[in-house]
Amino acid sequence: MLPLLLLLLSSGDGQAQRVLGQQKNGSCVCPVDSNLWSFPAVKYESVLQQVVSCDGSLNNLQEQVELSSQRLPQFQALLNNMTARLKPYQYLNHKGLYADLPLRLLSQELGQLEKDIDAIHGRLNNPQTLKISKEVGKLRKDVNRMKMSDTYNMKVVKERLRYLKNSAESCKSIPKDFTGKYALCVCGLISSISDPVTTTTCPQGKSYISGSWGKQAQIDSEGEKNTYWVQPLLSSNIWGNSLHTYQTYEDFMASTNQKDITIVPSYSHADAIEGPSAVLYGEALYYHCYRSADICRYDINSNTVKRVTLPGTGVGFNNKFPYCYFDCSANSDVDVEADETGLWAIYATVSNHGNMVVSRLVWDSEAETLNVSQTWETRQFKKAVSNAFMVCGVLYATRYVDEYREEVFYAFDTATSKEDNSLSVPLQKIAKGVASLSYNPVDKQIYMYNDGYLLAYQAHF
Repeated sequence: MLPLLLLLLSSGDGQAQRVLGQQKNGSCVCPVDSNLWSFPAVKYESVLQQVVSCDGSLNNLQEQVELSSQRLPQFQALLNNMTARLKPYQYLNHKGLYADLPLRLLSQELGQLEKDIDAIHGRLNNPQTLKISKEVGKLRKDVNRMKMSDTYNMKVVKERLRYLKNSAESCKSIPKDFTGKYALCVCGLISSISDPVTTTTCPQGKSYISGSWGKQAQIDSEGEKNTYWVQPLLSSNIWGNSLHTYQTYEDFMASTNQKDITIVPSYSHADAIEGPSAVLYGEALYYHCYRSADICRYDINSNTVKRVTLPGTGVGFNNKFPYCYFDCSANSDVDVEADETGLWAIYATVSNHGNMVVSRLVWDSEAETLNVSQTWETRQFKKAVSNAFMVCGVLYATRYVDEYREEVFYAFDTATSKEDNSLSVPLQKIAKGVASLSYNPVDKQIYMYNDGYLLAYQAHF
């Protein structure tokens, strides 16, 4: 028998197989393993599924392309129609002019100002109110012309309206004894601020990096005039519900004879304290109410809370318009301050483009209500300010210089509605962050809550 070589093609791997066989009875006999040529059913099914899936995807894509092709002309026609309708108004966008809705709102705002100035002029009837009344009349004529033509820029008219509103507010209720009882208020702007005259840490612990502190700020409050207080924010350095008082400066510095006052049961109570904005004025603590556009007044003697909503469209809170430098002071949107003339709220509104707004707060002891009597709008963007305080009706704003220095750079006088952004009064500090900054009319000092450090300075005029 002669061995024979039989070459077969394997369908499995595509390679030729060498098989030895023998000749028997005139035939070639050789052993063959049929598994080498078995049909790859698993691979076939896998490829088949991919083909089916691909076919379905292609069909779906084809349908989308056809639908897009059908609708694209419709979209193009709609776009052309809108473009044609807007074309007559494009010049308004290029020239910065007005539109119907802002014009109506402007007219309503001017109408309210006309009522206010008429009432003020009827009560005071002096040259200043007469001048403002004439200016308002001129502005009304300009607004009426705006309805008939396109020659008046809305931005310019709004700026004139803001100035007239501020001037009207300045005439309303300057205290009669402003230059008598508060003689300091005729000394002009702050000229310098001393180095810290008091330096200590928060009695509750230096880890409480945000809050406010100071001396009781109401001048004619005999019973509490020497009281010092600290209001640290305990929950996430944002919220608080307690106040700590000391009857003397010595007790405060030694952290002894502390009186703890719980204002509300929890940090998330509707009357809880939000942000580093409190001030102890007489026997009441004034502060920004929890997650609202309201100011709260907590009476220490009666344990009751009264509140008032700040005026303005889109009053900022919950970190909408906080104090900032390269970083922002958490939830510092609303700042409550005190000076020789009374209580103030400093904040920002959407309607004033995020610029600072100042409102005078008044407590009516007979009706037991907290009210807002006057409001001024400034042109200083609040998030470009690191902190602010009030002195004799003048708003002062600071900015960050470096880790150890702030600078008073801006002032707005509510008595004249004039601004000064050319100030450069240095203010030393120990740490980077300034949570709160408040002036006290009793001792003429400025109090800073500085990353857990409590600092006080003497203001010079």
